[in-house]
Amino acid sequence: MRISTNVTYNDFIKNLGANASKVQKSLNQLSSLKEVSQSSDNPLLVSKIMNLNVSLSRNATFNQEIKDTRSWVQTQDSALSNVSDSMRRIRDLIQSTGSGTKDADAVRANKNEIQQEIQGMVEALNTNFDGRYLFGGQKTTEPPFAVERDAKNEVVGIKYNGSDANLSREIADKVTIDIPTNGGEMMGVEVEVEENGKTETKTEKLSDLFGNIVKQINIYLGETDQTTTPPPPTPGDDTTLKKFTDEFMKKIDMFSDNIVNFRTKIGAVDNRLKSAEQRNESDKINLTSALSERQDVDIAEKYMEYQNQMLAYQTTMAMGTKIMQTSILDYVR
Repeated sequence: MRISTNVTYNDFIKNLGANASKVQKSLNQLSSLKEVSQSSDNPLLVSKIMNLNVSLSRNATFNQEIKDTRSWVQTQDSALSNVSDSMRRIRDLIQSTGSGTKDADAVRANKNEIQQEIQGMVEALNTNFDGRYLFGGQKTTEPPFAVERDAKNEVVGIKYNGSDANLSREIADKVTIDIPTNGGEMMGVEVEVEENGKTETKTEKLSDLFGNIVKQINIYLGETDQTTTPPPPTPGDDTTLKKFTDEFMKKIDMFSDNIVNFRTKIGAVDNRLKSAEQRNESDKINLTSALSERQDVDIAEKYMEYQNQMLAYQTTMAMGTKIMQTSILDYVR
C-alpha cells in the first residue's frame, strides 16, 4: 500500500495535537489540583462531585442548626436553674413566715421578698436567645410571661401569654426534633381531688398559688378584708397561718417538681443533640474523604503522568522534525 507524504504529515499533526492536548490537561490538573475543571471533562464524575458538594453544604447547615439548638436548650436549662432557686427561696420564706416566731414587720418583709422572687422568675422565664424568647412556644418575638398585679399594684402572680406548641428543628435530612418551649406546661399541674365521693382531675395553677400566698399574708397582717375558703387566718394568729403555710409548701414542692420535670425534658433533648452532633461530624469526614478521592489530584502520580506525556510530546516533535526535513533530494540520492 502506497503511503503518501500528505498522509504522513496528517498523521503527525494528529498525533502531535493529541499529545499536546494530554500535556495541557495534565498542566491544568496540576495547577488547579482538581481532576476536572468543566463538565465536559468527565460528565459522570462532575455529577458525583456536585452531589457531594451539595451533601457537604447541607451537612454544614445541619451542623450549625444543631449547635444553635444546643446553645438554645443550654440557655433554657440555665434560666430554669434560676427559676428553681427562686422557688426554693419562696418555700423557705413561706416556712419562715409560718414558723410563729416572726413579728408583723418580719412577715411583711418576707412577703416583699416573695414578690421580688416572683418578678425574678418572670425575668428568668423571659430569657431570650439570639433575640428569640425561649419559653413562648412558637411565639418567640414577644415576652411570654408577665407579672400579675392587684388593684394595690402588688405582685400576685404570673401570666403566660405564649403559645401551647413547641418549636421543631431539622437536625438531619428528614429528621426533626421538638424543643420544649411551651412555658405554659410549668404554670399548671394536673392533680386528682375527691369531690362528692368521686375522684376528679383539676388543674392547679402556679399563678393562683402565688396570689393566695400574698393574700393570706395580707390577711394575717390585717391589710385586707377579703374572704377565702377555707376560712382565712385571724390577723396575728400564728397557729392558723401555719396551717396555710404547710399547704402552700406542699404545693410549692409540687410545682418545683414540675419545673424539674421540664428541665429533664430539656436535658434529654440536649443529649440527643449531642449524639446528632457527633454523627454530623462523622458524616462530614466521610463526605470530605469521598469528595477528595473524586476531585483532588494525587500530585505525585499526576506529575509522573505529566512527565511521561511530555516525553511522548517531545518524541513526537522530534520525529516530526525529521519528517518535515525530508525532500525529493533524499530520494534522488
